[in-house]
Amino acid sequence: MPKKKAEKLKLVLDSNVFISALVFGGKPWKILDLAVRGLIAVAVSDDILEEIKGVLGGKKFQYPVKILRALINEIEDLADIVEPKETIDAVPEDPKDNRVLECAVAFRADVIVSGDSHLLALLSFGKIRIMNPDEFLRRLG
Repeated sequence: MPKKKAEKLKLVLDSNVFISALVFGGKPWKILDLAVRGLIAVAVSDDILEEIKGVLGGKKFQYPVKILRALINEIEDLADIVEPKETIDAVPEDPKDNRVLECAVAFRADVIVSGDSHLLALLSFGKIRIMNPDEFLRRLG
């Protein structure tokens, strides 16, 4: 009887990790590359995609619409798109952060990777670990 293949680690990347990966590379890019190579599973929600679009298309980065559309299409092709059913209010200081938790719960993620101090301060949410890109890569080995 064939052995069951080990389940991939399931991650939700906060919008700031996607943005850092796309704009600056570094450790966030290494995590995205793991997903590209099929070594981890990544999920996003419409809320996370909208935040990525808003930041990359906004004043700071001013990505052209055509480039932005291509990047979002790539993320949609790479990630599982989840539609959270549950509303979470665990981060009153920054309610947008709750959208990341909602996505992770809907995806049954193992880990949330974020650079956001409000999310990182939680350390975990239920059984979902929350860590920054550096810590995630170190723990991955």
